[in-house]
Amino acid sequence: MLAESPEGLGASEVATRLDVHRSVAYRLLMALTRQNFVSRDEQGRYRVGLDFFTLAERVRPRLLDVATPVLRELTAELDATTCLVVPENGSAVAVAVIEPPGPGPRFSYGIGNRDPLERGAAGIALLAAGSPREGEQERVATTRRDGHVVTHEEVVPGSTGIAAPIHPAPGESPAAINVITHRRDVAERAIPIVVSAARRISEALGGSPTTAAG
Repeated sequence: MLAESPEGLGASEVATRLDVHRSVAYRLLMALTRQNFVSRDEQGRYRVGLDFFTLAERVRPRLLDVATPVLRELTAELDATTCLVVPENGSAVAVAVIEPPGPGPRFSYGIGNRDPLERGAAGIALLAAGSPREGEQERVATTRRDGHVVTHEEVVPGSTGIAAPIHPAPGESPAAINVITHRRDVAERAIPIVVSAARRISEALGGSPTTAAG
């Protein structure tokens, strides 16, 4: 929203557009400001910050161009929010988010959202996309072997996360696909679909779906 408002937005304008209380909008803006995804000028207006552009530039054009159409297909097939995440300073950062159209509950998960690498499907899948590390969680190794991970309410209350690691070409940063849903039937049928999508992206990037990035 801020990226599409070059003149910047005040906290009240953000609250109105998001349909939330001003205090909620302010907390969101402060969190984004601390991560340098948003900057605040002397007039108290907020614009996208340098890290937003740096992160976008880092993953474009190949990863986003390859992954975005696949995410759209996933969203349409599963009727669930899908996202592409990359590692950044110990966090799993969403760089693309596709929400299903139409009415219905939606999770508050947007571009720039940060989750811990050690908790939640997205972070675990990212760790599994990398090389094995001494002392890593057992479920990271399991995810690396099985090609997917499912978590329940570890990051977003009431949600299930289904994620799969993406293995790009050697020397490039790993990534992962994450599907977020509150529906058990979607979670149960999503696993092979998500794994297949991650494999397609890995192969399109010149990586191997069976070996982790170095």
